[in-house]
Formats: sequence, structure tokens, C-alpha cells
Amino acid sequence: MNMLRLVAVLLVVAGVLALVYGGFSYTREDTAVKVGPLELKVEQKETVNVPVWAGVGAIAAGVLLLAFGGRGR
Repeated sequence: MNMLRLVAVLLVVAGVLALVYGGFSYTREDTAVKVGPLELKVEQKETVNVPVWAGVGAIAAGVLLLAFGGRGR
């Protein structure tokens, strides 16, 4: 499998995951207060929403690369 096909398949998979899950969450740790050797750390849960158009666009780009990517040679 050449690099172009690998990128195309990854785009399709990422697009499908974006449509199925709609986004992802991660936990970020921040230092709220630091007084001498003592630190107070706070964990914040961040959510990133992936728009539907981005998922559909990634699938379309992957399919187009699979269909027409190798025809220029």
C-alpha cells in the first residue's frame, strides 16, 4: 500500500469516527496555586466537538483520493 492510499484510508476512518462519536474529551491538569513548596493542581475536562461537515468532508476527500489519486501517473 503506497502512502497516498494510506492517507486516504486514514481520512475515511477519521471521518467515520467523527460522525459516530461527534467529538472527543481529554483531561488537562493546571496548577491553580503555588505557595512555596506547596502546589494546588486542578484537573479540567475539556471537550472538543467535531462538526458534521468535517466528518463528511474527510470521508469525501478519502474516497476521492482512493478513486482518483493514482491516475496522474
